[in-house]
Amino acid sequence: MTVAPDFFETEPRNWHARLAASVEVMRELSLYTDPQEMYAVFARRMAQLFPVSRQLTISRRGLHSPQYRVTRFNLWREPVNPWKELHRLPVHEGGLLAELVYSDQPRMVENVSLDADDPAFEYLGGQRSVLAIPHFEQGIAQNVVVLAREEADAFPRDRIADLVLLSNLFGRATQTLVLSQAVREAYDAVDYELRTVADIQKSLLPPSVPHIPGLDVAVHYQTAKRAGGDYYDFFPLPEGKLGVLVADASGHGAPAAVLMAIAHSIAHTRTEPPTRPGELLTHLNDHLTRHYTRQTGNFMTAFYAVFDPANGTLAYASAGHNPPRLIRSADGSRLVLNRAQRLPLGIKTDETYPEQVLSLHPGDQVVFFTDGVIEAVNAEGDVFGSQRLDSILPGSFETAEQLLLSIVRDFVNFTAGVPVADDRTLVIVKRR
Repeated sequence: MTVAPDFFETEPRNWHARLAASVEVMRELSLYTDPQEMYAVFARRMAQLFPVSRQLTISRRGLHSPQYRVTRFNLWREPVNPWKELHRLPVHEGGLLAELVYSDQPRMVENVSLDADDPAFEYLGGQRSVLAIPHFEQGIAQNVVVLAREEADAFPRDRIADLVLLSNLFGRATQTLVLSQAVREAYDAVDYELRTVADIQKSLLPPSVPHIPGLDVAVHYQTAKRAGGDYYDFFPLPEGKLGVLVADASGHGAPAAVLMAIAHSIAHTRTEPPTRPGELLTHLNDHLTRHYTRQTGNFMTAFYAVFDPANGTLAYASAGHNPPRLIRSADGSRLVLNRAQRLPLGIKTDETYPEQVLSLHPGDQVVFFTDGVIEAVNAEGDVFGSQRLDSILPGSFETAEQLLLSIVRDFVNFTAGVPVADDRTLVIVKRR
C-alpha cells in the first residue's frame, strides 16, 4: 500500500503518491454504512497519513459549560460507541479540554504544560503540541478533535486549514450515516407496527365468502400499504338473506385502518340484525360522528345491500360510496345503483339514509368496488375509470368468481409496473 508522507511535513511531497493514498482512503470509506465502523477505518487511515501520538474527540452535546465528555481516545483498548453507549462516557468539567471545546474556533497550543489535577492530564500528559479542530453543527462546535504530539511546535500553520476542512467533511459524512441509521431503525419500527395493524385488520375481515343458498359470492381485496381503509363485510340474516357492506375510510395506512376497525366494531355490536340497509348506515353514522370523526375530520363512504334470493329482491342504501353495478342476465344491460345517495359517514350527525328496493332475477350479478379500482392509473398516467370497468361487465360469466377474475386480469394488465396507490376492493354477488 502506498502511504503519503506526513500531512504536517513541510518538505516538497510526491503529489502522485498523496493522490493515490487519498483515493484509496475514500474508496475504502465508501464501503461502510455503519458510522462506528467507518470511523474506525478513518481513524486507522488518518494515523497513517497524519501520525500523532494522541488523538481524542471531546463533545459538549447536551451539556453546559464547562462540562464535556471524551468520546474517543486512541489509547483506549476497547473503543466506545458514543452514539449507542453514551452512558459509558463520564462527564468531565473544566481545564484545557473545556476551554478548547467551548471556544468554537480551531486552536493550536504550543509548549503545553498541564497540572496534574487538570482532567486533560489523563489524555494529554507528556504532550507538548496540541491542535484542536472543531466540528460544527448549526454553527456551534458540538465536537472537537484534539491531536497531540510530544515535540513542541509540531503542527505547521499552513497545513491546519486543510486539516480543519477534511476533518469537518468527514464529521458531516459520519453524522449523515448516524441520521440514516436512525431513520432506518425508525422505519423498521413503524413497519413492524404497520404489519401488526395489518394483521389485526385482516382478522376483522370475513375469513371466507358466505355460502347462502341461491347466492354466489367472490371477493378481491388488496391494500396500498400494510394496513388500509377498505372494509367489506358479510351479514348472514334471517330468512336466507345476506347483507353485504363495502366501505372506504378516508386516507391510507394506519389511521384509515383504525377507522375501519371502529366501523367494524359498531356494526357487530349492534343488538338487532342489520336487515334494513338505511337503518344500519344511519346507526354507523350516528356513532361515528358523535364519538370519533367530528374532531379529526375523517369520514367513510359505505354501501350496504341486503340480498333476498327467495323473494328475488335487492335493498340498498349508500353513504357517498361509488355506486355498484347490477348486470341483468336477461339482456346484459347494466344498472347503476345510485338512487339512494347521501353524505359519507362521519360528517353530519343527524344524517339519515333512505333505501331503494329493486328486483333481482336469477343470473343477475352485482359488482361492488372502492375508488382504488376506478382511480388507479397506468404508466402513462391514464385512469382506469368507471367506463373501462363497465366495458368488462356485460360479458357472459357462469360464476361470480369468473367475472371477478376477468376484472382483476384486465385491471392488473392496465396498471402493470405502477405501485398500488390506494386500497382496492371488489365484491361480486350473483343470484344463482
